[in-house]
Amino acid sequence: MDKKTIAIAAILGATGIILGAFGAHGLKKLIEPDSIAVFETGVKYQMYHALFLLFIGLITRISDKAKKAILILTVLGVFFFSGSIYFLACNSLFAFDFKTIGFITPVGGLLLISAWVVLFLQIMKQKE
Repeated sequence: MDKKTIAIAAILGATGIILGAFGAHGLKKLIEPDSIAVFETGVKYQMYHALFLLFIGLITRISDKAKKAILILTVLGVFFFSGSIYFLACNSLFAFDFKTIGFITPVGGLLLISAWVVLFLQIMKQKE
């Protein structure tokens, strides 16, 4: 479980860097500055959660069951939250109006919060 979690953290981190560079350089002439800022928000949250998963993969104080739940919640959360933000920021580049599926952004946020809550609950039930 730890190897898988750390590997996924590395993938999220690497793709976060790639998307950040793409947003800073490749999108500059294609979308408005406000949309670039929105895109960067998606990158930030993806990177935060790549680091979060790296930490989860390295910590030994929580169960494998909790680690698996955190991994699933975080990956789905990043996919829905950051993924939808990327598409919403680049909405003007596509024929499809991604605003119609913008409701999945808060769902992704809720999944990310849930992953942190699972960590909190696991730590709180530990004995000193």
